[in-house]
Amino acid sequence: MSEDIYDPQFVKGVFDRCSSQYITFSWICSFGFTERWRRQCVKSMPAPTGPDPEGYDLMAGTGEVWPHLLKRFPDIGAITAVDISSGMHHRAMERLHAHRAHKIAFVEDDVLASDLPKESADFIISTFGLKTFNGKQHAKLAKLTARCLKPGGVFCMIEASDPKGWWLRPLYLFHLKVMLPLIERVLLRGAQDFARIGTYSTNFGDASAFAEMLRAEGLDVEFKRFFFGCATAVAGRKPAAFARP
Repeated sequence: MSEDIYDPQFVKGVFDRCSSQYITFSWICSFGFTERWRRQCVKSMPAPTGPDPEGYDLMAGTGEVWPHLLKRFPDIGAITAVDISSGMHHRAMERLHAHRAHKIAFVEDDVLASDLPKESADFIISTFGLKTFNGKQHAKLAKLTARCLKPGGVFCMIEASDPKGWWLRPLYLFHLKVMLPLIERVLLRGAQDFARIGTYSTNFGDASAFAEMLRAEGLDVEFKRFFFGCATAVAGRKPAAFARP
């Protein structure tokens, strides 16, 4: 039987094993673009309204978006990081964000199975977590986003994407499908988990289908492309006078 790479426990295993070297490997293998795209994700998110806004970082990983989020919105009251991988969160708090711990709580859970309260978030952000879901799971995530946002709440989610139509797309895909596994075999002694992340990325396509799912849930959504479509994002707001579609 073939393995289900979208099974939550499979995803957890991949990222638990990746966690100790994830930050360095992802930065080097993306030529620093992942960090640039995190900044652009935060910049693309509409400003939360109200004092001391609180929200979620879904599929939070190592929390590398938190410095950008707190720099742009220093009045944020709290961030709840939700991720299935305890290894990724421990890495975040040990290396990057211990001095921000008073503003950050962690929920170790499958996001789609979590019991996040209805209308509890002024904002929702996610960077590079969408690829770990298939289409049915994306539909569940769209429903969760609409349910958890307060009326007037804002969101932005970004993911590495397939730049269809770009003349350098074959080189980009060669980098994901050939070079990343090769680098991993040479530098990480045969590990396969980072190569699996490349598989998730190429399977994902782009965020346009997810944008339509969010619109179907009644959210105002803008679809964004970065660097010829090598990353795509969805950003928007839950209408203040929200009615379920």
